[in-house]
Amino acid sequence: MELNQQIEEYILKHSVKENKLLAEINRQTHAKVLMPRMLSGHLQGRILSMISLLIKPKIILEIGTYTGYSALCLAEGLSPDGELHTIDINDELESFILKYFHQSAYKNQLFLHIGDALDVIPRLPNNIDLVFIDADKRFYLNYYQRVIDKMKPGGLILADNVLWGGKVINPIEDNDEYTKGILTFNDFVQKDKRVENVILPVRDGIMMLRKV
Repeated sequence: MELNQQIEEYILKHSVKENKLLAEINRQTHAKVLMPRMLSGHLQGRILSMISLLIKPKIILEIGTYTGYSALCLAEGLSPDGELHTIDINDELESFILKYFHQSAYKNQLFLHIGDALDVIPRLPNNIDLVFIDADKRFYLNYYQRVIDKMKPGGLILADNVLWGGKVINPIEDNDEYTKGILTFNDFVQKDKRVENVILPVRDGIMMLRKV
């Protein structure tokens, strides 16, 4: 589920460039961190930034920090007194993430939580404006159920990888818990009257949900 390379290059040439800090995170993630494809990257990062800039959120929650690229993109739209809380279970990446957070213009607004998101979310502020879900696919519905009642009416949830490499439309193996997790989430939110939803066919698919 990827764009033709020439088309993607054209899109990137006609989109706002990464700033120097994001470009450095991009380079260092590919050089030093396992599974660099997990990085949001230039195109998706600009989309996250644009959405955040449009709604000027006061509270952002990110579930799945990885190396911090997407968090810094989302932070670009924070209101002056806003805060971004990001959660990751991998403590081995903590120093990598904080190195770049501390170089960011938003450093005083960024809060990294290391641990299981299902345990951390209940301790975070209510009235969340924007949520980005990009963690363990098996638990997408669990994350959603944890955050939906903590959100403001009109708040947005963005869930990444909801097309899961096209596996959502193909027969799945009985032991493929990751695809099952995505399918369960997609089917549940489609029927949930608390939200309006649309899938954006960007990279591996982003489900955008608006709390009504």
